[in-house]
Amino acid sequence: MASPFVSNTSEGFYNSGSAADPTASFVGEEGGMARKGGAGEFRTAMAALYLVVCVAGLSGNALVIAATLKLDRLGSATTVYIFNLALADGLFMVGLPFIAVQNFRNSWPFGDPVCKLVMVLDGINQFTSVFCLTAMSVDRYVVLALGPGSRLAAWRTPRRAKAVAACLWLLSLAPVLPMATHFSASSGLCAVEPPPPAPRGSSSSLDGAAWWLVFLTYTFVLGFALPFGVMIAAYAALLVAVRARSRQGRRGDDDHGDAAFRSPEARRRERQATRMVVAVVTAFAACWLPFYTLNFCALRQGGELAPPFARGFEIAVLLSYAWSCANPVLYACLSDAFRTHFRALLCRAKGDRCDAVTEGFDLRDASDGDMSQA
Repeated sequence: MASPFVSNTSEGFYNSGSAADPTASFVGEEGGMARKGGAGEFRTAMAALYLVVCVAGLSGNALVIAATLKLDRLGSATTVYIFNLALADGLFMVGLPFIAVQNFRNSWPFGDPVCKLVMVLDGINQFTSVFCLTAMSVDRYVVLALGPGSRLAAWRTPRRAKAVAACLWLLSLAPVLPMATHFSASSGLCAVEPPPPAPRGSSSSLDGAAWWLVFLTYTFVLGFALPFGVMIAAYAALLVAVRARSRQGRRGDDDHGDAAFRSPEARRRERQATRMVVAVVTAFAACWLPFYTLNFCALRQGGELAPPFARGFEIAVLLSYAWSCANPVLYACLSDAFRTHFRALLCRAKGDRCDAVTEGFDLRDASDGDMSQA
């Protein structure tokens, strides 16, 4: 799968030639003690970082879910997608304690059924998260580039957005379930296991590196390349359309009456939307591209891999999980509406008196207010 759930082991690689311990087959006997100490410290550090990411991701996405439910009640298409993205990201964090335990012990103590369950749920939530972000990108283009009066924008009702979100959850089953039979802890680590070698002369199945190449390409296209391409295309078209309309407004030849684009507030929102676009796309690419790059490099190299490469891959896996923590941070940093509502929610949770005023930051209409620009 595209998710690191297929690599959530100390083994780390899709490549079937990898060792169970990332340093086990890279040093000689004379380096055994140093290897054991270094590997143990690294596993402990990674386990702790997984737990930190888990806590940050659960708390951040829970805050987003609370904001969309309590303060908006899914009253717009935008918040429907944001809610489902936060839900998928939050559930994506649930498997991290299992991974942390496996990294710390260098073994999977929970049994094969739990391994399959964790990996299937992990994959579904990861793909749903990517698909929801892609849908949000298209949604941003429709409402901001085509305008609220367009036919597609009129189609954007909360009920239809919920139907689309439900379809995205179902769609995420497609890339995950076919691989579920290959999720196993029979080797002592919860991982993806390739099919057994085909009998000599048989052409019924792929062998070795060919199977891994098909598997990795399949997950890369569905989990990164295709969604990322749609995001880039949608945001590029959005920025071109918004800037073209802004230039029309400055020349005074806007025949559509979009006076809002000529106001200082509209220009501020445009700058905020631009920053948000760049941040979301950059975060997605920065967190997932190293994971796939290192997988393809490992597959191309084959055989035994150097310890720095193996540990670099472990960090790339952690980074791909950390992406699910990024959206709440981006909302808080770049959206005035979310920042204000987050502050109000935290104040209420503490029981403190809060001076955060949320009336001017409506979350409901996707084509109005700061949140729609985020």
